[in-house]
Amino acid sequence: MGFKENLREYARIIATMGANVTPDRYVVLSCALEAAELGRMVQEECFKLGAKDVIINWGDQRSARTRLDYADIERFREVPEWRAESRNYYAREGCVTISIIAEDPDIFAGADSEKLRASTLAGRKAFKEFYKVMDEGGLRWTIAAYPNEAWATKVFPGDTPANAVKKLWAAIFKTVRIGRGDPVKKWKKHDRMLKRRAKILNTERFVALRYKNSLGTNFTVGLAEGHIWKGGSEKCKAKVSYFPNMPTEEIFTMPDCRKADGKVYSAMPLSYQGELIDKFWLEFKDGAVVAHGAESGKRALDRLLDTDEGSRRLGEVALIPHDSPISNLGILFYNTLFDENASCHLALGECYPDTMKGGEKLSEDELLERGGNRSANHVDFMIGTSDMEIVGIKADGSEIKVFENGNFVI
Repeated sequence: MGFKENLREYARIIATMGANVTPDRYVVLSCALEAAELGRMVQEECFKLGAKDVIINWGDQRSARTRLDYADIERFREVPEWRAESRNYYAREGCVTISIIAEDPDIFAGADSEKLRASTLAGRKAFKEFYKVMDEGGLRWTIAAYPNEAWATKVFPGDTPANAVKKLWAAIFKTVRIGRGDPVKKWKKHDRMLKRRAKILNTERFVALRYKNSLGTNFTVGLAEGHIWKGGSEKCKAKVSYFPNMPTEEIFTMPDCRKADGKVYSAMPLSYQGELIDKFWLEFKDGAVVAHGAESGKRALDRLLDTDEGSRRLGEVALIPHDSPISNLGILFYNTLFDENASCHLALGECYPDTMKGGEKLSEDELLERGGNRSANHVDFMIGTSDMEIVGIKADGSEIKVFENGNFVI
């Protein structure tokens, strides 16, 4: 197929496999300006599937940077009531949300860190109802990406902007299984494989995982009691399946935010709020980060960790073999949506309540009491390498090797 046909296929699987739009549901589509062509295609596909309406919120990182540079910090400490009510209203209506991102990895480098922190905290407070509905499984959501020149030339620095974008498109289409066959059938097959892996780990009922590799990672993380390994498609409260991320290669669960000890080293750079954090390390004690460092981007890492108390604790543990489709591309995407699916990773901040048995029914205090983390952040960072060893520890102290040389052996 040519590019236009591939783009149309991409729009189709975002609406069907990703969000799985069903009749008489509102769709809230957040779309980068650069991705307008794809956004309009997704809008059309959603209407074809019977959407009640498709509300598009256009986004522009460059104008967001200008606002950061010139607006007073007080503007970032509040969210206009109409914006909060709009998002919360559609969540109450059980909407489907789709995000199409086109990010510049360096767009917010050097921006005022206090404004960025204030914006994160204000958004979490204003959209609390939205996140509550999401945590309880009341809506479906998916995230997909669209390359722009700034991102593409970061990934392929030796190419012209046009050629870099072309190469990034080819990589994206491959990661979302477009080309050479029916992508829907390929996604369903992939889903079955991820669910088989999750089932194996759920059977083992580990209480902790221990990680070691040649970068220096030597770290043990406890898993929450009643944790559930998940992967591939999710199901909302209405029992409709959807894929939150396109692409996805991970299986993941809830760590106990009170139980993490040791040191972890990053395997890839982390793009956080438009700034790259590279070659960084975190040291944990009793679940919290007590020391950290980075060769570059330490200011952004400081900002992340200081957002709130939960930003120093873990909310997710995810496993991806080194021998997997995105990893085998050999491309550093400088974008967490892709890089997290090429490497085992951890997430600082908010947990997913539905990765604990009955977790979505617990209050915030009850979830915290059982080791579930709460935070304004949820930031994945990659730690997997080709020599990663992971050992699962059982309640009786016995151990089973889960990963050797970066891949599953269990």
